[in-house]
Amino acid sequence: MQVSERKRYILHRNARLSVAPMMDWTDRHCRFLHRQLSRETLLYTEMVTSPALVRGGAMHLLAHDVSEHPVALQLGGSDPVELAQAARIGAEAGYDEINLNCGCPSDRVQSGTFGAVLMRDAARVADCVSAMGAAVDVPVTVKCRIGVDEQDSEKVLPEFLARIIAAGCDRVTIHARKAWLKGLSPKENRDVPPLDYDLVMRMKQLFPHLHISINGGVETLDQALDLLDMGLDGVMIGRAAYHQPADILAQADRRVFGHDDDSNAEAAVMAMLPYIEAHLTAGGRLNQITRHMLGLFSGRPGARAWRRTLSEGAVRPGAGPELVLAALSHVTALAPVAKAV
Repeated sequence: MQVSERKRYILHRNARLSVAPMMDWTDRHCRFLHRQLSRETLLYTEMVTSPALVRGGAMHLLAHDVSEHPVALQLGGSDPVELAQAARIGAEAGYDEINLNCGCPSDRVQSGTFGAVLMRDAARVADCVSAMGAAVDVPVTVKCRIGVDEQDSEKVLPEFLARIIAAGCDRVTIHARKAWLKGLSPKENRDVPPLDYDLVMRMKQLFPHLHISINGGVETLDQALDLLDMGLDGVMIGRAAYHQPADILAQADRRVFGHDDDSNAEAAVMAMLPYIEAHLTAGGRLNQITRHMLGLFSGRPGARAWRRTLSEGAVRPGAGPELVLAALSHVTALAPVAKAV
């Protein structure tokens, strides 16, 4: 299927800043929170495996709120036919983009022959991208590493990119570290292998028409802006966006996307209250949402009391929006707002 040029252009623009797909973190509640802080930043789901959708019928994994858009579904898999089916399911569920995971180093992912291990099989990845692209009318993108284990990244990465470009991919996110599939844990793979931003910059020079976002080690919005100024098309931020979401996202619409205004953590909390109420009414638990809100006031007076109140109280039966307001009252600058509600 063909992707409209307008749709492609809009998502290329949104991809100037994105929040990385992170297992157990970027669920629908996390994404809803992040969307209260930035209207433009591209959001990603946790990785969903193609077998879970195609063979397991796990449609609940695709649940999302309309306000999350623009939002991308990240798929894990290595079978072109099954990935095409999963991509079609994701597009029909309303996702704006389908992303193929070629970067996750976990043992569970390796045993399924997908994730970072696919860096060893660019031909298979190209087949997957081609099949997915033929099945959907939304962009199909790839998230990868610069290589794995003893591979020569200077040789492997350009060959990998050339293959997926030929298969129809015009946007890629590169985690600027190798993945060591033996000897390092998934957690260590996020920090131990050295970053190589220069290699990613060389890939942009080598493939000027490929939209390249960089991922790995970006901790501030200032750093993201510096990387954009260096000529990269986008920056993807992971843990910093999760643990200090307001620091990364509250100024993103103005500083990255050219809007006139900023958002703030206070307004995000108030916007979450109706969402929380609806979730509780549907039988959900407060801590399923508030666990993603703990870092909202990181570095501000009262942040510790905010975290403690939510952490200790949200798991208790009957906890609801009033607990969030009580936590909010501990944040010095927000006490008048909380009392006025």
